[in-house]
Amino acid sequence: MTKGNQTVISQFLLLGLPIPREHQNLFYTLFLTMYLTTILGNLTIIILILLDSHLHTPMYLFLSNLSFSDLCFSSVTMPKLLQNMQTKDPSIPYVNCLTQMYFLTVFGNMESFLLVVMAYDRYVAICFPLHYTSIMSPNLCVSLVVLSWVLTTFHAMLHTLLMARLSFCEDNVIPHFFCDISPLLKLACSDKHVNELVIFIMGGLVIVIPFLLIVVSYVQIISSIFKAPSVQGIYKVFSTCGSHLSVVILFYGTIIGLYLCPSANNSTVKETVMAMMYTVVTPMLNPFIYSLRNRDMKEALTRVFCEKKISFCL
Repeated sequence: MTKGNQTVISQFLLLGLPIPREHQNLFYTLFLTMYLTTILGNLTIIILILLDSHLHTPMYLFLSNLSFSDLCFSSVTMPKLLQNMQTKDPSIPYVNCLTQMYFLTVFGNMESFLLVVMAYDRYVAICFPLHYTSIMSPNLCVSLVVLSWVLTTFHAMLHTLLMARLSFCEDNVIPHFFCDISPLLKLACSDKHVNELVIFIMGGLVIVIPFLLIVVSYVQIISSIFKAPSVQGIYKVFSTCGSHLSVVILFYGTIIGLYLCPSANNSTVKETVMAMMYTVVTPMLNPFIYSLRNRDMKEALTRVFCEKKISFCL
């Protein structure tokens, strides 16, 4: 459909992943397995935290929200990718594309905010152990989670509304496997200076500042441990912070490399691989990182299974 000298785009074409035709079935099976693993792993963590009263603590409140965010984050992109690989139809309607971009922004930013909140929780637990209960009160914890959801929703809505006002010309091919802000902006043929300014400003608020806050939290944690160095103190840091640090490195490493490095230095294949890391691989690995390195989660899993087994027998 045309309007004046411009073409009004009704749909986009997602090129997907640069996979040879003869390997399509193999990668389809691989991605399907990864997606199902992500769902199962994150659902297991959420259910365990809900069922086991020993896990009704601030850290596990944040972890349950992180697992929910990971589950939804992966679900925004993977079903469409799997559908396109199966049907060989790369098209996605304009409205669906903006919707996917909106939810991708919501859950991606939510993970960023939750990692900051979890870093603060670890900071209070290690640096102020005697005051942990009073500082991390239930009201504060719920307020931090609600504030995170409100901020991410507002941020995603702002980007979506700004994107919706742009005009798109004849080129509707997105060299990606999902609708992201940057590829869509490259296709826009109207003035996008406001969008780029908002991305620059808000990118600092949702990526750079949270990352710096996490770094400051761990600098304070390490500093407090070195003031009274002991094997027990060092072990406490690694046991309580090791899982969180692993997730931070996985998430922010790919995000910073993809969005904060000059795009001219990144090939399309490199950008796609890095996007696959933080949208698919990280949400899949998070449950394993937290469960395999976390004694509380292992004990909760044992308790829940034992209780269910006894109930079933009775």
